[in-house]
Order: sequence, then C-alpha cells, then structure tokens
Amino acid sequence: MDDHLAPNLGLDLIRATELTALQAGRWLGLGKYEDTHRAATEAMFEALHQIPMDGRIVIGEEGRLGEHSPLDSGNSVGTGRGPKLDVAVDPIDGTGSVVQGRPGAISVVAVAPHGSMWSPTSAVYMEKIVVDREAAENLVPECMDAPAAWTLALIARAKHRSVRDLQVFVLDRPRHQDLIEEIRTAGARVLLNPDGDTAGALIAATPNTGADVLMGIGGVPEGVTAACAVKAVGGAMLGRLAPQSSDELAAIESTGLDPKAILTHHQLVTSNQIYFAATGVTHGPLLNGVRYRGNIALTHSLLLRCETGTRRMIQAEHSIEWFQLDET
Repeated sequence: MDDHLAPNLGLDLIRATELTALQAGRWLGLGKYEDTHRAATEAMFEALHQIPMDGRIVIGEEGRLGEHSPLDSGNSVGTGRGPKLDVAVDPIDGTGSVVQGRPGAISVVAVAPHGSMWSPTSAVYMEKIVVDREAAENLVPECMDAPAAWTLALIARAKHRSVRDLQVFVLDRPRHQDLIEEIRTAGARVLLNPDGDTAGALIAATPNTGADVLMGIGGVPEGVTAACAVKAVGGAMLGRLAPQSSDELAAIESTGLDPKAILTHHQLVTSNQIYFAATGVTHGPLLNGVRYRGNIALTHSLLLRCETGTRRMIQAEHSIEWFQLDET
C-alpha cells in the first residue's frame, strides 16, 4: 500500500516551482540558454532540499546540458525526513522559449511514492500520444502503430466532433515532418511548438485549453512527468521508447528495456498518490508567466492531486527581497 502523502506537501512543491520560475523569469529574452537552465536547476534543488521528504530523482537533468547537476538521476532531495518519494523534475520545460522570449514555458515537479515512477535512465527519447478524459477510453495501444488519420478519427468520434475540428500539439522538429503531413492530410490542424513537451501534454490532457491531442517524439523525463499530470487530470497517455541513434538503442537494450513496449500512463506511474506542481515562467494557454513589479513579483501556478482529483490554480505575490533573486 502507498504511504499516505500529507496534503501540505503539494504547497511545498508549489513553493519550489514558484522560486524556480522567479529565478528563471529574470533570464527572459537574454539568449543565454545554459546560464538560464543552470540558474533554474540550482534554484529548484535548493527549494526541494527544504521540503520534509526523502526524495530520489528518478530521471535527472544530466541529459539536458550534457553535464552533471544537483538534479541528476539518483540524487537525493528533501530534508531526508518524511515519506520516501520518487521525484520527477523539469526546472524549465521550454528553456528555449524563455531565452528567446516566447510563450508557454513552465517550471515543473511531480512526486509519487518510492518505486512507482518508471525510471529508464538509459533512454533519452519517447514517442507519445496524450488526450483528455473525453477521449481517454478510445486511446488504445494500436494507436501507436496506426496511421495518424485512424487515431484522429477515434479521438474525434469520442469527442463528437469531426477530424477537421481537432488541434494537434506537435514539437517543431525535423523528425516530425512525416507525422505533420499525415495529420494535415487527415484534415486536422497542427499546433507546432518549438519546445514545451510537458506543457503540451498537460494542455492536451486538459479540456478546452487549445489542443485536443499531443503526438510525436519528445524527452523521456518529460514523458514521465507528463504521465503524472495526465493521470491526475483523468486523461490518457501512451508512450514508447524512440531511440534516435544506434548508441541510444544499444544503451536501452543493455539495461534490459524493451524499445517496442507500449506503456500507458498507469504503467509510467503506478501509484495514485501523485502530486504535480507547475508554475508559469512565460505566458501560456494554462498559466500566466512571472510578472515583475518593482519590489514584488506575481506568479501563477497549478497544483494537481491525483488521489482526490483536486485541481488548484494559485496566484501569488512575492517580495523580491525575500527571495533574494540573483539579478546579474
């Protein structure tokens, strides 16, 4: 049986994403990718370390910049006193959007009881499909190998709409050229985004937020984090490893992972005791970005608790001096 997670844990996680977003927001539009991500990573590590939990990073940050960070896989976070938890983090989902001044970047952390999150540390990329609760029962494993038109027809039927009414979130990557053509040929509309894999899954899983489905290949860490959010809001997700090089495939196979296995969100995170917290860094469909007003800053956050089905939107005003933000 899962250890019971205290209700206040969710607010502790929100404080962590708020602090991270406040730090990341200061780098908006400066064009400094590595500096932006390092600052956010350090801010999130420091914030998580104050939370009463015995946390373990299941899939860390080492794959993002090609260097070690405080949020590497297997590292401990929290005070060490409290429930044993798996922790999935993304200090900035959409770092490129922050440094270029584009919308849709968020700071994310999710937790679940120890041993409940999938942790394929040797893998980098994953193919995903995400839908909301309306289409959840129609998202079957066959969708992963079927033509996009077949999958979109299932989703449209579940939503009592036509395929041409659907909007599909897809990352703007060369590897998705054929997928994009398939979607357009089927008659659906493509929402191309430069980054924001977790945010895209959250948007697709939340009714009436602009996207009806997410399709395509993104990061494995974002896939696990997304599964936590999808499960918490009652949507559905399918995922399968999608190695993009022979070296990645060899690394996957050497650890005994099956690159052909199709996993649902229930397999990506097996527990219902999930907390998912996100704070907007730049403005997006779900969350407003950080706004600075002299000595104060405003944040907009989302807190999901899977066990109770609770969805909280939190607006907060912060003292800049209290947070001691690095404004260099």
